[in-house]
Amino acid sequence: MTARVAPARRRGLADEVADSIRDAIFSGAYPLGAQLRELELAGALEVSRGPVREALLRLEREGLVRSEWHRGATVMTLSADDIAELDSLRGALERLAVERVVAHASDDDLTAVEQAAKRMAHAEDEHTMVRLDIRFHDTVYAATNHRRLTQAWQAIRSQVHLFLLTRIGVSADDYLSHIPEEHDELVAALRARDAEAALEKFALHRKHAFELLTGARLPEPTAG
Repeated sequence: MTARVAPARRRGLADEVADSIRDAIFSGAYPLGAQLRELELAGALEVSRGPVREALLRLEREGLVRSEWHRGATVMTLSADDIAELDSLRGALERLAVERVVAHASDDDLTAVEQAAKRMAHAEDEHTMVRLDIRFHDTVYAATNHRRLTQAWQAIRSQVHLFLLTRIGVSADDYLSHIPEEHDELVAALRARDAEAALEKFALHRKHAFELLTGARLPEPTAG
C-alpha cells in the first residue's frame, strides 16, 4: 500500500505575524508579563484571529509566550528556576562553541565576530544593545562551523533574549556601560586563539548577568 502524507499547509502569514509579535516583545512594546490578546493583535496586524493564534502557539514553543486557561497568552516572565536552567544550558553550549571557534574558525569568521562586537558601541538604547548582544553570539556560533551546535543555540536564542530583557529590567545603566567592553575582551581572547582565556572570559561574562539576576527579586516558579 502506498504511503500517504497530508497536504502541505502554507504558514507564511502565521510566520509573518509571529515575526511581528516577536519584534514587538524584543523592542519592549510588550513588556515581560504583558497580555497578548488575539483580537487586539489581529486588529493591529490587519489579519484574522487564525494566524494570530498560530503565531502565539509558535512563540509559546520558542519559550517567549505563556498560555494559561484563565489568563490567555502573556509574554513569558522568567522565574529563578528558569534563569538557572538557561544559564547552565547556555554555559554548556558556549563551552563547546568557544573550543570550536578557537580551534576551527577562519580569520574571516573571527572578523565577523569582531565586527558584531564593534556595533555594540553605537547602540542608542538598551533594547538595541540586547539585539546586538544576541547577534554577537549568533556570529560566535556561526564561527564554530558546527551545524547541530548552531541549531541548539537557535533553540534557546529567544529565551536568552528574554534573559537579557530581564537583566535590563534590573539594571539598564549597568548593561549599557559595561557590555561593549566585555565583548571586546571576548573577541580579543578568541583572536588570540587562547582557549583557556576565552573560556574564562565567557564564563565571567555569564556570571555577571547571572549574579545580577539572582540577586534581584524574581517570580517564584508556578506549580504544575
